[in-house]
Amino acid sequence: MGVVLEVKGLSFRYDKKQDRGNVSDVSFQLREGEWTALIGHNGSGKSTLAHLLVGLLQPDEGQIKINGSVSKKDAESENIGIVFQNPENQFIGTTVEDDVAFGLENLNMPYKEMRARVDKALEDVGMLDYRMTDPSQLSGGQKQRVAIAGMLALQPKVLILDEAFVMLDPRSRKELMVTIRKLTNQGMTILSITHDMDEAAQADKVIVMKQGQIMKVESPALLFIADSTLEKPFAEKLREALKSRKCEVPDKYMTEKEMVQWICKSN
Repeated sequence: MGVVLEVKGLSFRYDKKQDRGNVSDVSFQLREGEWTALIGHNGSGKSTLAHLLVGLLQPDEGQIKINGSVSKKDAESENIGIVFQNPENQFIGTTVEDDVAFGLENLNMPYKEMRARVDKALEDVGMLDYRMTDPSQLSGGQKQRVAIAGMLALQPKVLILDEAFVMLDPRSRKELMVTIRKLTNQGMTILSITHDMDEAAQADKVIVMKQGQIMKVESPALLFIADSTLEKPFAEKLREALKSRKCEVPDKYMTEKEMVQWICKSN
């Protein structure tokens, strides 16, 4: 998998008089078809970093490269799309398809190409049958998928989800996770900013931020076993609880799917 996004030495301070930056000397890479979770406590710099990536803020130092080229201010929003935790704040159109087409209309895209992109984006997120529906009539998970479709229609290189799961019920969260994995399997690069360790556990790798700096970049399996300071995802909490009760459980990190398979096999 090739590197899609490369960040080198990125730094930013809201208050230029302060010695410590809100984001300090941050460097990392995102690869094609990879789902990366960005975690950290409130004030760690996660949202500031996201705003730098999409061009809402300009860095004091450092570079953002997309497919090997240094990103320009006017190009960042085209190459990197962002979906926030409340999708209703991003809705413009009176129907689902109108809303997904809104960004394309602003680009004066020819109708035939715009129609093809809208159809493809809605199909990718499983919302094609709702194209003529009023967005306000959708469930929380459906609204979030429409917001994602609006970004996908613009064909960004990277999609950022900023706490996109936080307002969803368990069923909608599961459906959205399936959608995200489907998109990465198709080659989309996704960065999800989250406080939810169960969401982070689904990602291919996890970036841990603290006080504006990147502390670790690991796979979920390595991170949640090695770092005792982090809250564990549900499956790991269950494994540790069973182990503390002298149950014979595998001595390794397990995903939810692996845990379910192990329980079924044990019974």
